[in-house]
Amino acid sequence: MSTASELRSLVKQLQQSSATEQDLVAILEKLKAETKITESILRESKAGLAVGKLRTHASKPVSELAKEVVKKWKQLVELEKQNNATNKPTPAGSSKPLPLRKHSTASITPSTPTTPGGTPTMSASSSKSDVRTAKSDGVKTNLTGDTTRDKCMELIYDALAFDSGSPSDQILGRAKGIEAAVLAEFDGVTAAYKAKIRSLFVNLKDKNNPGLRESVVSGDLPVQRLAKMSSQEMASEERKAADNKIIQQNLFNTLGAEEVQAETDAFQCGRGNVDTVKLRRGALMNL
Repeated sequence: MSTASELRSLVKQLQQSSATEQDLVAILEKLKAETKITESILRESKAGLAVGKLRTHASKPVSELAKEVVKKWKQLVELEKQNNATNKPTPAGSSKPLPLRKHSTASITPSTPTTPGGTPTMSASSSKSDVRTAKSDGVKTNLTGDTTRDKCMELIYDALAFDSGSPSDQILGRAKGIEAAVLAEFDGVTAAYKAKIRSLFVNLKDKNNPGLRESVVSGDLPVQRLAKMSSQEMASEERKAADNKIIQQNLFNTLGAEEVQAETDAFQCGRGNVDTVKLRRGALMNL
């Protein structure tokens, strides 16, 4: 498989509602075995978004395999970028690949284990390279001439990109659109603007909320709509379910406390005496 059309064919099979767990696993195995993946092919086929959504699939074999595929594709795209940077012609004797090498070593924390020769171990460097940021992607966000706006745009980029397999220019386009939409929504760089950017960053970078990130990056969720959404609306399905459970429990407790207050003297005991009886409101309605 070496063309976007061939990859797109497998993506369509992944998205079929009739696909079983076995079907999904088989297709993902084919995708994982492919080594001719490039950024342009992923961009044209939109395979990264399709496979990325399966990382939260109810089936553990499917979700785990989808994560492995996305991770491998990230590594292939990163390798492609490094090769392109290395092979790019540079002015007389200039060693331009050095900034790339500087980035890879700079991303290693001081506590990273090294070999006797001082070279970082593969496990440490690869674990760091899994997290994408504007800096690691070489993306410049100083586009507006306003330091605060540029920093906010970078934050949104980092939140969208950190586990994404989508092209950097696509993610940057969404980050620019989100920042501009928030700016328009709050009439400039105000306190409300900054608070909204912080809220977006937290919700978009929530590791349990990949669906929100992917819908934004793919364009399924318009940036204008996102700029108006509350934290509750942006929350992951897991968090929404937990919040709803708390609300229902509080409602139950409140109603339970109120219902026992209803009283009636319409009943007599066996000796003919009138007794005051406390009933729940639901019981009175059924009398």
